[in-house]
Amino acid sequence: MARKSGAAAEETTSKSARTRERILDAAAHVLSRKGYAGTRLSDVADQAELQAPAIYYYFGSRDDLIEEVMWSGIAHMREHMTKMLAALPPGNDPLDRIDAAVEAHLRYCLEISDYTTASIRNAGQVPESIAVRYEAEASQYGDIWRQLLQDAVDAGLLRPDLEPFAARMLVLGALNWAAEWWNPRRGSLDTVVRTAQSLVRHGLSSQQAAAGAGAASPPRAASPPGPAARAGRRPASADPRAAG
Repeated sequence: MARKSGAAAEETTSKSARTRERILDAAAHVLSRKGYAGTRLSDVADQAELQAPAIYYYFGSRDDLIEEVMWSGIAHMREHMTKMLAALPPGNDPLDRIDAAVEAHLRYCLEISDYTTASIRNAGQVPESIAVRYEAEASQYGDIWRQLLQDAVDAGLLRPDLEPFAARMLVLGALNWAAEWWNPRRGSLDTVVRTAQSLVRHGLSSQQAAAGAGAASPPRAASPPGPAARAGRRPASADPRAAG
């Protein structure tokens, strides 16, 4: 049997990678809307415009596919958040950095990535065998927020009556829950972002920090443009502890 040329082999590999990515994109779309229990491989195949048996060439089982989507969702958001924070001006006020993180989290979840929406909405639904890899990545994402709040504590900007761990989990729980209730018919995403930034800033900051904030608008996060946010999603349970 003749061997494929290097170019032909590379093209085959590239096509295989594109098909695998198409399956993952389709699975993220279905999982974000129908939840773990409602996601069927036939629905994923229809979304990907493939025959369902073709999925098994790339993923050993339905749970293997869902695990990859769950992990990708939180891993991509962690990477996005890390880059966004690194791009902020050096010495930026800790509360301004939290404002930027609030916007980045909401926009990435609600507007940019089906993967992240799927992972957040299904964190409390998937079995432990799937959750292990997701939770390890979510813990690293939580570390970013832990440092954001610690920087505010070190700068004397966090209210002294707040316990940082509880504050972090409550903030992330509120942000994650937006994946359950928001769609464009409930108002613009810009309004949601501004409202969340105001609630978080004024809920966390000390009186001195709040007094010094003035009327200046918080900086916008450096989020890449995303597709129009999804409307009319079917309810699925979101775990407020996700990405904590």
